[in-house]
Amino acid sequence: MKTFSQGFIDDKNTFKTETHIYFSQCTKNKVLSLTELLRLTSDIAVEDYAQRGMSREFLAERNIAILVSRNSFKIHKMPRENQDVVVFTREEKPEAFQLVRSYEFATREGESLISGLSTWIAVEIDTRKIIPPKKFTLRQAPEDTTEHNCKMPSRIVLPEDAKELSRRIVGYSDLDSNGHVNNSRYGNFLTDVLPMSIIEGEIDEFRINYSKEALVGEEMTMFGSFSEDGKCATIAGKTSSGTSFEAQVIAK
Repeated sequence: MKTFSQGFIDDKNTFKTETHIYFSQCTKNKVLSLTELLRLTSDIAVEDYAQRGMSREFLAERNIAILVSRNSFKIHKMPRENQDVVVFTREEKPEAFQLVRSYEFATREGESLISGLSTWIAVEIDTRKIIPPKKFTLRQAPEDTTEHNCKMPSRIVLPEDAKELSRRIVGYSDLDSNGHVNNSRYGNFLTDVLPMSIIEGEIDEFRINYSKEALVGEEMTMFGSFSEDGKCATIAGKTSSGTSFEAQVIAK
């Protein structure tokens, strides 16, 4: 029987978890889906904080929620079905209005699979007012920044030639306990409008930004623009209240 461990390593700033990539987490091509990549990185960040004494329940009692804002991943080799992987994450020096976190996926033998960075915002639950990192004092903020083999999370601009691709209604199963579409679900929204040349090929870079909460019953219209060589897709999902997310996927 395989055993999987998790906990803090080195200087106690890096959180490590071992996991297995299961059939249900993979695409038709037997590689980890974008949705599951988003879920894994979100969940490990939540667990990191929980093991530091800042569980979601602890934060909620203090009227605080921490929401992912932007993700940027460099995919060296996408994890595959039935593969054991090790995921490392650490919180890094915050920006003026956002918390920063890094990720590394690797095989148990140490081969690098995915490098990533994410930014998060702390908000008041009842008002959704942003809490600046300098006022988020429940833990001592990190002061260091490490080198990363991926792009920094940044603005994604939907090109003017973007066309409507599809529409979908946000369902109850898309929601999490924050009452809005869970960040990982946008991986499904995105995947369903990507061209086969990208989704069934090898992905090199994946970025996604979250702009406005999407709620149950809202209609989301998907817009997209694709490069002439078919290797780059820029996608946005919009509801009547504004842009919900923007993403860019680049194939190798």
